[in-house]
Amino acid sequence: MNTTSRVRAASPAPVDDRILQTETDRSQLQQIIRGLTEGVILIEPDHRIVWANDCALQMHGVKTVAELGDNVTEYRERFRLRYRNNHLLEDGESPIERVLTGEQFADVVVEVFPAHDASVNWVHRVRSLILTDSNGHPDCLALILHDASDWADAEERFERTFNANPAPALICRLSDHRYIKVNRGFLDMTGYAHDDVIGKLIYQLDVFEGAEHRESAVRKLADGATIPQMESHIRVPGGASKPIIVAGQPIEIAEEKCMLFTFVDLEPRRRAELTSQQSDERFRKAFDMLPVPVAVLAAGTFVLLEANQAFMAATGHAATEVVGLAAADFALWDDKDCAAMTARLKDGGRVRAMECRIGRKDAEPIDALVSAENVSMNGELCVLLAWLDITTRKRSETEFVSAIEEAMKDTTWFSRSLLEKLANAKSAGKQRRVAVFNDLTRRERDVFDRLCQGRSDKEIAKDLQVALGTVRNHVASIYGKLDVHSRGAVILWARQHGYFATTS
Repeated sequence: MNTTSRVRAASPAPVDDRILQTETDRSQLQQIIRGLTEGVILIEPDHRIVWANDCALQMHGVKTVAELGDNVTEYRERFRLRYRNNHLLEDGESPIERVLTGEQFADVVVEVFPAHDASVNWVHRVRSLILTDSNGHPDCLALILHDASDWADAEERFERTFNANPAPALICRLSDHRYIKVNRGFLDMTGYAHDDVIGKLIYQLDVFEGAEHRESAVRKLADGATIPQMESHIRVPGGASKPIIVAGQPIEIAEEKCMLFTFVDLEPRRRAELTSQQSDERFRKAFDMLPVPVAVLAAGTFVLLEANQAFMAATGHAATEVVGLAAADFALWDDKDCAAMTARLKDGGRVRAMECRIGRKDAEPIDALVSAENVSMNGELCVLLAWLDITTRKRSETEFVSAIEEAMKDTTWFSRSLLEKLANAKSAGKQRRVAVFNDLTRRERDVFDRLCQGRSDKEIAKDLQVALGTVRNHVASIYGKLDVHSRGAVILWARQHGYFATTS
């Protein structure tokens, strides 16, 4: 701290110079100053320390004047002095030496500690007084001390808090609009060094650049008034501009009016917003380009929030007709399918290849294998839904079986061998299914059932109380025997061949 810094602390009225500068008798002088709450040390021009009041003794941790030292030299041997920046005072710099030269000064702030114990210290705010005789010659020299230890402790706590605060901050002195303090948060945010900031004018390192209410902020700064937070920019090393939020709060430091600026770095937020926007754009493009019907619905209510072009084409609806409506309101599915889907999605569950009837506008419903999963979009819990249309395949299977049954009603036109072939064609599929399914071991059938329920390997392992690796081996074996390559293909095989997962 600068030695001429003023201390902001309440103190009693100083000793009246007009009284001390008279020819008052020394004993009367001592009586006057003995009860003062300010410390007073009297020194003869020949360097002898002749008297001190109790307050001055307490501020040195001693009980008698002799413990201060008989003269200025002994005082310097017994006590060390340093400025608030920990810089020790050199010979001739201490207040007691300066007053001997006839120098008059005020508000010199120093730390005083015993030469043998630097851990014990006091903070003194010191001023000098020269007492003259009737001829104007120096008769007695006085140091007037004020104990500023409490103020120094408070200032030190402020300094520690200010520097340790991770929020970027600057302090500007209002008298000359120069920055006098900067914390690590501001230096980290901007990339400046300490010396790049301290002493700079606020307009050299402008914290209001590009602010919408810049003129208002400048007026409030001039008036020492609170500056509400506003978006702005600040130049960083290299000339780039960094987006920030800045606010100003008037404070006093060492009785000087200042402005405390605090900041929020908007760059990470802007970067996150840009990343999110780009991610949303990529999702939307992929969403719209998918060839299968896909929709986003509100969880629980199944209100349609978004749908792709394939969804609209499959259902026959226009987006303006159904977006914002619950699925039941435009008969997307019947109550039975809706209840089954709700049950499966409950508590974070999911739907995999559930056979469902999808309603269409002015057309027959379609048969579909529906998959759905809970997702979070823009902080809202939603359901992402997609389906595969299996109407044509189911119709082909039904028509083929119906044709065989119709042909076998009248056997007069068929030879016995042809009848056997038709009967075999009808039952061949069933026999093949039985043969393939019977080829699965009992444990593989257990795994097969749970695959059809849409369970993961971990869930199956936990359910069957076997190792995860064992489940994966069974799954691979099932793939080989059914001639499939995915879990979805297993479910589709089960649907096609009339097998359904057992309820667990």
